[in-house]
Order: sequence, then structure tokens, then C-alpha cells
Amino acid sequence: MEITIPKNFILGAASSAWQTEGWQGKKAGQDSFLDSWYKNEKFVWHDGYGPAVATNFMEKYPEDIHWMKEVKLTHYRTSINWARFFTDYEQLVVDEDYAEHINQVIDGLIEAGVEPMLCLEHYEVPSYLLEKYDGWSSKKVIELYKGYAKIAFERFGDRVKQWFTFNEPIVTQTRCYLDAIRWPHEQNTKKWMLWNYHKVLANAEAIKIFKEGGFEGRIGCILNPEMVYPRSSSVADQKAAQMYDLFFNRIYFDPMVKGAYPEELLTLCDQYDISFDATPAELATIKKYTVDFLGVNQYYPKRVQAPKYAWNPETPFHPEMFYEPFDLPGKQMNSSRGWEIHPEIMYDMAMYLKKNYGDIPWLVSENGMGREQEEQYFDNQGQVADEYRIDFIGQHLYHLLRAVAEGANCEGYMLWAFTDCVSPMNAFKNRYGLIRIELNQERSRSPKHSAFWYRSLIEDRKFILPDPISYR
Repeated sequence: MEITIPKNFILGAASSAWQTEGWQGKKAGQDSFLDSWYKNEKFVWHDGYGPAVATNFMEKYPEDIHWMKEVKLTHYRTSINWARFFTDYEQLVVDEDYAEHINQVIDGLIEAGVEPMLCLEHYEVPSYLLEKYDGWSSKKVIELYKGYAKIAFERFGDRVKQWFTFNEPIVTQTRCYLDAIRWPHEQNTKKWMLWNYHKVLANAEAIKIFKEGGFEGRIGCILNPEMVYPRSSSVADQKAAQMYDLFFNRIYFDPMVKGAYPEELLTLCDQYDISFDATPAELATIKKYTVDFLGVNQYYPKRVQAPKYAWNPETPFHPEMFYEPFDLPGKQMNSSRGWEIHPEIMYDMAMYLKKNYGDIPWLVSENGMGREQEEQYFDNQGQVADEYRIDFIGQHLYHLLRAVAEGANCEGYMLWAFTDCVSPMNAFKNRYGLIRIELNQERSRSPKHSAFWYRSLIEDRKFILPDPISYR
């Protein structure tokens, strides 16, 4: 079957500062949360690789932009590394060397015909602010973030017209403070909820600065909702799915798009003593300054069922008291990543957004296929024959375009990632890129088969729907 791609449908790619830059030129005291985690728990990062070198984008960005031009990429989303943008986080003294790097990247992208899209925070909160103010626990950090946002808009807003306040704002505190599975392993559910609230407020405050400053373009946030599927049609299983959706999806969607939290969520926060202290003025800001558009990261579904056992009252509150995971028999798996492959999430998430949030513009800001040991797929020319990635993208694009044809306001698809890059703990174990990066001193680049296929999508605006294949 031949699938046609609408003319104005974005076909881009994404990454982040910390996952590509490396520490070349980084000054003392400019560690981000990810840098500190890597320094404190290097042993959990696969083969010890992490942000220290990453892809060495600081020096290699001209080569990456060259490959973007070769692939005919239309848009590239990355972040400004907040921790590297300043030499003084309180007085907001800009590191001019780093700011010039951002200028050069922006100018290089535009010259290559690639529209830059910038995110202000992709887990790069400065460690200084974590140590002094406990990070997003403090409204002082919101004030400093506001100052950072204003400077970024002023410095780069003449060329950057699409901005994101955060990437996946729920992730850091969920891994670190709700589940306590990442450094610093502090279980504190009330702190988890407070960080969620403060990021929602910071998002609204940044939008306020953008609007009042008269900057051209639009501003939104990148969220990572999970399409939730209940095990069955039973009332109990349906309720489990609704509760997961409430605590992990609507917790950001509702205030950022509709301007207000779900009453059910606030009631549960009071009931389980995890409420946050929101002032009427703050709630008014959230109400008024909603997002212009959304980035939606999609990789895998979430399957849940009603819990089988009563919650241990001595265990700190966790939303898991309302649901438990359901392991679907026979599910398609990416054995490298341990994630279910279910391309229908693209259509289902699009319909979820249309039903619950109306005509809000959005795009898939991340989706991709991570595979380990890609060396085994080298062809005779020394290129990675990653037909599995081509099939994965094709299947997901098909279901996304089905939704577009039915009225979903999805503007495009951003592949994760343009090049192989570092991921938390996973490091370079799973490769995601159209462009391969060797782990030598030079971090040498080379295109994979998927790079040429993706170029054909952009140029021809059509593709043949691949047959589903096994990714085991």
C-alpha cells in the first residue's frame, strides 16, 4: 500500500544538548543534574558512556548539520543547556562562549534550510540550583528560570520561532522521587507532586514572558503521555486506566491546555497528603497562559489492570495503589529496549487529544527505534542496514497519518534521533539515529540505510507501508 504524506506535514528529527554536546569547553561549576548523576553513579551507565563526551556535538555540529542538509531535514529540535548557559545562575551572567555556540548552531541550521526548534529544559537544571534550593522544590528556581527564559528569547528569538518550555517535565521527579530508582534515590511523593506543580507554573510564567515580550512565533511544552489500555472492559480495569491517565497524563495536559487541574486529582492530593501550595495568583497565571501547541513523545503503550491486593498502609503513597501493570500475552517487543511495539498508539493518542483537548496543535516530538549491536547489520559498503528502523517508522507514520486524515490536528513527526546519542543509563547501548556515531575518539559519523529512506519521505511525500515484522 502506498501512503501519501500531506505537503505541509513536518518530517524532522530531535535530540537534546546534554545527550550530544559533551563537556568540551564546559567550565567549573556548570554541571547539570545529568552531569552530577553521571559523576555519582557512572557504574549504572552502559559501558561507562555518558554526557562527558556524548557525540561531541560541541565540535562536530557542522558535520551533523551537513548530514541534516543531505537528508533534506526540515526541522531539528534540540535544547539549550541551562547549566552551561550561565556562569552565575543567581545573577544570570551568560557564558558568552556557550551562547556563541548556540548562535552558530542556529545560524548553521537556518543556512542549511533546517528550522531550529529550541527547548529550555531537557533535564539540564543546574546542579547548583539542586544543591542550594533543592531544585524545583523552590519557587526561587521558578524565578531564576523566568530570567533564563527571557534572556533566551531575547538572544535567539530573532531566528527561533518555535519554543518549548520543558521536555518530559514529569520524568526526573518520577524516576528520582516517586519511584526512587535513579540518583539521588529519595522517595518523597509529596515532593514529586510539588515538582510537577512548580513545572506547570514555570511553564505558564515562561509563556507569559513570551507573550508580553511580543516575541514572534509560538511556545509550548513537550510531554510524554502514555496511551493507557485497560486489561478488559470491567469497571475495575477501566477505573485503573483512568487513574493512571489522571496521575501521569492529565496532570500536565489539563493545566497546560485547559488552564486548570482536574478536580479529582486535587481531591486525591488532599486525601493522601501530597497537595501543593498554590496561590490564587499562580492559578490565575496558569489559567491565562496556556500552551500554543504541544510536543508529544510516543514510544510504547501502558497496559494496566485493577490491583489484585490491598495497598500496604505503611508504604508511602504511590499512584500504583490504583492500578498495576498488565503484561499482554504475545505482545510485539523490541527486545533490545524491553519496550512493547504497538504502532496503533499513534492513532489512539491522536484521537485521545482530539476528544479531550479539542483543536490544540501538536506534533509527535519523539518516536524512534532503539537497537543494540547494530554492528551486526553492516552491509558490504559498511553502512548499517537498519530495515527494522524503516519498518518501525513506516508503521507508526501510517497510523499517525490515519488520524490526520480523520481530523487530528497533528502537524508533523519528529524522529528520535537524528544521530545516535547518549540516553540515561542506556548510554550508547541502543542506537536510535539515522546517522551512526562510532565510539572512537573522533566520534566518526556515517549514514544508515534509514537516512536515505527518510530523505525519500521528505522529497517524495510518499512511502510503501511495510509489512509488520518481528523485532525480537
